[in-house]
Amino acid sequence: MKLLAFDTSGEACSVALWCDGDVRQRLERVPRRHGELVLAMADGLLAEAGLRLAGLDALAFARGPGSFTGVRIATAVVQGAAFGADLPVVPVSTLAATARGAFRLHGAQRCLVAIDARMDQVYWGAYRLAAEGAIELEGDEAVLAPDAVPVPADAAWYGVGSGWQAYRAALHARLAGRLTGELAEVFCEAQDVAHLAADLFAREGGVAAEAALPVYLRDRVTFSR
Repeated sequence: MKLLAFDTSGEACSVALWCDGDVRQRLERVPRRHGELVLAMADGLLAEAGLRLAGLDALAFARGPGSFTGVRIATAVVQGAAFGADLPVVPVSTLAATARGAFRLHGAQRCLVAIDARMDQVYWGAYRLAAEGAIELEGDEAVLAPDAVPVPADAAWYGVGSGWQAYRAALHARLAGRLTGELAEVFCEAQDVAHLAADLFAREGGVAAEAALPVYLRDRVTFSR
């Protein structure tokens, strides 16, 4: 299986090429330059591997939640490339990919992922590493105030992502007794998007380019007085 994965959902811009389990990645932490860098990264990886876009099996991208502008960049790039090369697309949750990064870097198997959503909110998802190596979501992904995130029934979770730096006090107060540690420095990377996408594609296939849509979460939020 060969697939190209993109992530522009946060401050980092990254592209990864998955070739039968071997992964190569290019990544730069350059806010507001994703649009000018992402295609060059993709072209460089393909040239390095001696591949053409049409020779891939699928494309993948971090579909959000994350920066509205950043998520739209990856969506537009992947949709355009998929239309041009007639390739299926595998959308991957930014939160799930961040959890997968925490496992890759630190062995964290239970992750409470909180990404800073501004406006005193976090993008939230609770993920466990399944026995077969897949990342499984518990409950729903949501955008919430830090003092309103769901409290898991059990303990030994890692706090993962930028929300733990931005709203540390509120999250620790809310989740007292449930945490093993904090990994605030972990962020979404295309190599983790690629790993999750390869598994999803093998099990479920991809979607057509026009169905590769961003997920913002905030669109589904209702506010009450």
